[in-house]
Amino acid sequence: MSEPTVMRQWIARAKSGDSAAFEQLLALHGRMVLRTAQRLLLNDADAQDAAQEVFLRLHRSLHKFQEERDLIPWLYRITVNICHDQRKRRKPAVTFEETTELAAREANPEQQLNAEERRLLLRAALAGLSDRERDAIVLRDIEGLSTAEVARILGTTETTVRSQISMGRVKLRRRLQESMEKKL
Repeated sequence: MSEPTVMRQWIARAKSGDSAAFEQLLALHGRMVLRTAQRLLLNDADAQDAAQEVFLRLHRSLHKFQEERDLIPWLYRITVNICHDQRKRRKPAVTFEETTELAAREANPEQQLNAEERRLLLRAALAGLSDRERDAIVLRDIEGLSTAEVARILGTTETTVRSQISMGRVKLRRRLQESMEKKL
């Protein structure tokens, strides 16, 4: 049996109240949702809250989902919407300058950046983008979705997504370059 067929069966069973089938969906897609929320919100605690809300919303709305459709774009859309709502309610936990200073204090100038430092720098650089630019870059460049998929998820055109990605990449490159220059 093919994977899409199994997925559709789990969705159908979950819609009929089978909690084990719903847990299968959660287990299969939970990491993707959490990872996306972490990259969009730049805060692990907020991302965990968002991921939990995504699956609560999925559970409440599953009866509306058409089984012949693909669940993943729907989950991305819900994740992006919940992350937008959370960003509206709070201010960023860490500023670009704070993260750069933290990484500079912890870094040994004689060594290359380690994975944690790069993660902190990328997180700080992503924080400097507009919400739309960050959404487009996370979904396209980090999650690996196509431009068409990102446009559908964000409810915009492919041209707009390409523009947001282009502008976001320029800003990211500039921010990361500034960070590297500060470290030297």
